[in-house]
Order: sequence, then structure tokens, then C-alpha cells
Amino acid sequence: NLTALPGFILLGFSDGAPELQTIIFTTFLSLYILMVLGNLTMILLITTDPRLHTPMYFFLTHLSAIDFCLSTAVMPKTLETFWMGTSHISFLGCFVQLYLFFALAVCECFLLGVMAYDRYAAVCKPLLYATIMSKERCYCMMMLVYAVGFLTSLLHTILLGRLSFCQARNINHFFCELPTLLQLSCSDSHANEIFLAADAGFNIISPLLMILLSYTYILYTILQIPLARERLKAFSTCTSHLVAISIFYGPGLLAYVQLHEESSEDQAKLVSVCYTILTPTLNPLIYSLRNKEVKAAMRRLWVRK
Repeated sequence: NLTALPGFILLGFSDGAPELQTIIFTTFLSLYILMVLGNLTMILLITTDPRLHTPMYFFLTHLSAIDFCLSTAVMPKTLETFWMGTSHISFLGCFVQLYLFFALAVCECFLLGVMAYDRYAAVCKPLLYATIMSKERCYCMMMLVYAVGFLTSLLHTILLGRLSFCQARNINHFFCELPTLLQLSCSDSHANEIFLAADAGFNIISPLLMILLSYTYILYTILQIPLARERLKAFSTCTSHLVAISIFYGPGLLAYVQLHEESSEDQAKLVSVCYTILTPTLNPLIYSLRNKEVKAAMRRLWVRK
């Protein structure tokens, strides 16, 4: 009996028929397997091939690692929920899941901004690129990205831990998401909601401004190139990153900026699906399918095997 256990009960998509639950479980399991294979393959290719030891691929390695960890923080328990219909998660397990997911999501926000700056340096300052994106600066940027993500998440987790949840323990979601837990609390969560709104503004809007500014300069520089073929070649180096930005920030903005009303809970779950499993699964495909260097590295790895 799940109600006799301390902690929370994840309801998942509990309104679905058993046949639908099986389809959902199979779909999510398949996506998770693809996510694991795709991201670990990207990490293996980049770390083992010296030709890919450049700033762009350094950041791409971290993007793959973040996507892998973000999805893995959520999906095992989510799969259990979909298989069982509902599942129990302890208070500690819920808070750890929330902390890891939120931290890694914020890290990805800022990493996408840093990757936009890297593209700006490559396209607009090619002669100074090696100086601007030195190994030391790349490491410092990543340390800052992780510091912002994990410290921000720690503050949210501490503030959430001060709230009481009384007898309301059914989470109408497939994982422990912060807005859903704030709705569940029987304490005054007004301060948490204000902090979440302000933090969303900083952690989402700030990297977006960095991205918009970088690509404004990139577009201006590309338009100055006289040959159409060279313009297309320069812009093609940015297309994968632009697609990755779109599929990550779109659902993220919908999830954390809009108000979570009860009538839109199912819609909120579908939005969450995008950045918990779809985005981490698609990113390796986005960065490899149109990337000749990654394809060449894959062939070299296959030959060595």
C-alpha cells in the first residue's frame, strides 16, 4: 500500500488505460536507450579523437554529459511510474531528484549561451579565436556554468525543504518538478514562487540575451561575406546549435514562465517530456547528422575497432 509509506506518490499519466500505459512505457524506454547510446557515443568520439579536441567539441562533450545526467536523474523512476501506473518516492529521493534535475537544467541553459559565444568567436573573430577560447578560459567558463547551476538549485532545494506538505502527497506528475511541489505544499510558498520567477528570469533570459547578441553579430558578419557559398558555409556551422537552442528553450520557457493551473497539468507534463527525454535524445542526432567531422571521427573509431 503506497499510502502507508512516507514520501510522495508519483501519479504519472494515471488517467490512461493500461494499454496506453504500456505504450507510454515502451516509448519512454526506447527514447531513454537512444539517449544513453547517443550521448555516450558523442562523449566517446570526442574524447578519443584528437582532431575533435577543440573548444566547440569540448563544450559539446559537456552538453552530452549534462543531457545524459539530466535524463538519468529522472527517467529510471519515471519508467517505474509508467510501468506500475503509480510509484512511491521517498522525501529524500524526491529532493535529490529535484536538486539534480534543476541544477543540470540551469547548467544547460548557460552552456547553450557559452556555446553561442564560441560560435561568435569562431565566425566574427577567427584570427583571435585561439586566444579568446583558450583552454584555460574554456575550463573557467564551464566551472562558472556548473557553479551557477548547482548553487541555484541548492537554494531552491533548501527553500523547498522549509515547507510542509501535510497529507497532500500525490504528485500529479511523472517526476518531482519544483512548480508541482510548490502547488502541493500546505505552507505559504509565496516566497518560493517569487524566487522561482526571479530565478527563471535570470537563468533563462540571461543566456537567451547572450545567444541573441552573439547571433546578431554572427548574422551581421555573415552578410558581409561577398560569396553566397562562403556565407552558407559560415552559417552552416551554427545551424545545429540554433536547432538545439529551439528545442530546449521552447519547452523550458513554457514550463517555468507560464502559471501552472490545474486545468493545464496534462499540458505541463507533455512540456516536461520535451526537456527530460526528447531534447537529450535529439541533441546527439542534431550535432552528428549534419557534422562531417563527427561522422569522420565515427568512421575512424570504427576502423580502429
